[in-house]
Amino acid sequence: MQQLQEFKLLQHALILLGCIAFALFMLIDKGLLQLALLSDSSRLSGVIIIIYGAATLHWLWLCYQLSLEQQYINRWLNKAETQGNNQTSIHRLRESMSSSTSTDWDSDINLLADELTNRHALGHFAADTLIKLGLIGTVIGFILMLQPIGDIKQFDPSLMQQLLTAMSSGMAVALYTTLTGLITSILLKIQYYLADETLTQIVNTMMQMNREVDHSHAP
Repeated sequence: MQQLQEFKLLQHALILLGCIAFALFMLIDKGLLQLALLSDSSRLSGVIIIIYGAATLHWLWLCYQLSLEQQYINRWLNKAETQGNNQTSIHRLRESMSSSTSTDWDSDINLLADELTNRHALGHFAADTLIKLGLIGTVIGFILMLQPIGDIKQFDPSLMQQLLTAMSSGMAVALYTTLTGLITSILLKIQYYLADETLTQIVNTMMQMNREVDHSHAP
């Protein structure tokens, strides 16, 4: 059976994180990030960035945990010492297999897949939340942009400059929150796609191992 590449996911995660950090550095260096945060009077852009940062930390932790699961599977296949990885989910599955008299472990593997998949639910929820916060910022920005027009009681050319200033402030809120929400949501979906792909490989490997065990016990 072909072994999984240990810590490949973590390596890809660190490379992707390095690219994101470089892009963030360029935005700060050009003053674009500061401009977006200062121009957003609703402060939703800052909230979106904070949520994205927290979700990214959770994603890094998931990548590390999945890498440990990969390492455990490879040591299991090589019949190597696995005591250092006794906290992994697959270790608990192996203990369950050892204590069970049946060789039909499909249900146990499916439960393990559900457990590992549930860890990713927070990231997918955060990605959807980010884009929805961006859309809320769009609505708030349009409200701020149109509110000065409703306050006009009579046409006065001297008030046009103030009106345009207020409208441009509302438009800035709408554009910056939408842009921030879209970018962070797309990045987070890409990040969790990498984790989902590795999780699928782990589950498929476990299913293949189960089939090989069934064949070895077949008469």
